Amino acid sequence: QVQLVESGGGLVQAGGSLRLACVISGRTSSTASVGWFRQAPEKGRELVGAIRSEDGTTYLVSSVKDRFTISKDNAKNTVYLQMNNLKPEDTAIYYCAARSVDWGLANDRLYNYWGQGTQVTVSS
Repeated sequence: QVQLVESGGGLVQAGGSLRLACVISGRTSSTASVGWFRQAPEKGRELVGAIRSEDGTTYLVSSVKDRFTISKDNAKNTVYLQMNNLKPEDTAIYYCAARSVDWGLANDRLYNYWGQGTQVTVSS
């Protein structure tokens, strides 16, 4: 079993920054890749980006790749989502998730472990 706990969300003005953290515990052998997802009000959940645990390769969707970065700290079993130049359209609940495969970082399938989410609100 794997547990993921997100933190770092909050209210920020447009143009501001936040760093989300996802602390992972349990059977970390099942976390070959870790993804960040978000779900805005009345919208479906979408993949924001992902990181391969073995070598740190990352993927970010085009709408955020110039503003967000994903990184990991193996010593802390933590994956980060650094969000800069935030826009009101980034407002959403952000979730981290893990899966046991590391191929296809742009693929949003096969994630079977999820955190509880953290709210990010960007005011204009």
